[in-house]
Amino acid sequence: MTELTLPLTKEKVKELHAGDSVMLSGTILTARDCAHKRLAEYIKKGERLPFELKDAIIYYAGPCPAKPGAASGSCGPTTSARMDGYAPELLDLGLGGMIGKGEMSGEVAEALKRNTAVYFAAIGGAGALYGNAIKESRCIAFDDLLSEAVYRLEVENFPAVVAMDCHGGNIYAGKRKNV
Repeated sequence: MTELTLPLTKEKVKELHAGDSVMLSGTILTARDCAHKRLAEYIKKGERLPFELKDAIIYYAGPCPAKPGAASGSCGPTTSARMDGYAPELLDLGLGGMIGKGEMSGEVAEALKRNTAVYFAAIGGAGALYGNAIKESRCIAFDDLLSEAVYRLEVENFPAVVAMDCHGGNIYAGKRKNV
């Protein structure tokens, strides 16, 4: 298990390989479908994004409201493939990587290589575990989207697996058998 402090530098990203288990600590952002659609609108209009993308990690999740005394409620990953159409452009604009659930497209894989970035897989169904790793949570954009707004999270010991690396490695690339 490798402990990584965010933000990730390109040098750290180059050391990661598909299948590596990591514990992330530092700042990550959340953004789901609706937030990605808004970001695409900003980009299309040539407007400045409401937060810095350079070296950021976007977690495809929407945190549930926190119970008293907690920074966040449950915060499990959503299906990453829904962001396939947005991820390459965001990576080209400096995004350092993403965290989500399930495989992503070949176009995303190429953008990860081109930009020395990484895609981490989070455990589906482990929202409470991830919620407990969140030490601070603050909405930084699109608050009208509620749980789909963009949140800045401070996390400690956030478990993930390198799903797609900057070298072309991909844990989902094996042959599938029909069941």
